[in-house]
Amino acid sequence: MADVKLQVRSREERGGKLARAMRAAGDIPGVLYTSKSGSEGAHAITVGARDLRTAVSGSGGTHAIIDLTIDGAGKTHPVVIKDMQLDPVRDRVIHIDFHEVRLDQPINTVVRVHIEGIPHGVEMGGVLSQPTHELNISVLPTAIPEQIVVDVSELEIGSSLRLVEVDGLEGVTFLDDPESTVLATVTAPIAEEELEPEEGEEGVEGEEGAEGEEAGEGEAADGETPAEAPAGDE
Repeated sequence: MADVKLQVRSREERGGKLARAMRAAGDIPGVLYTSKSGSEGAHAITVGARDLRTAVSGSGGTHAIIDLTIDGAGKTHPVVIKDMQLDPVRDRVIHIDFHEVRLDQPINTVVRVHIEGIPHGVEMGGVLSQPTHELNISVLPTAIPEQIVVDVSELEIGSSLRLVEVDGLEGVTFLDDPESTVLATVTAPIAEEELEPEEGEEGVEGEEGAEGEEAGEGEAADGETPAEAPAGDE
């Protein structure tokens, strides 16, 4: 996975009013958690919204390993994004937490699944679907793959590709259940006649009902006995 660099600034003051002012100025308040224990391991920071957007726009997305620098100092911290709070109305980041990681120890992260090839079943008219787009893995931070590539060209109609059938990658441990994790399926297409009612069905029923109603009205009319004129007083 490509290196991602991000510069942040330390902040001393805290509070909701200050945080709102930061966001209005295009900055995002956050915290960097390092390996040190207690308050020494937590550093209040602020990061530019535009800089953060650039950092997560690469292939690793929000799961990339980021080389983070505070106040332009020479030391960099390899970090991952552990939490991002979003504004539910404006859909923008309002707070972010970074966690420092050790490059010599595996971490749990997420990578995208990329399918390649045209399944035999699709060539016969089947429909390809991809139920799983990301996989959870354990890997060294320096060896995170950009994506997991799976070949679906052998899939027939009615068949599927599960994680257990995918060749493993060196240094990568899959954390999802290998039997129940379905990466791709090919299903038979739904025939048009199964989606639409047969022509004339509704019309015939409607006509029959209408005819019955008209016949009933006619019979009642023909069977009516003219009312006798009331006898007058003699």
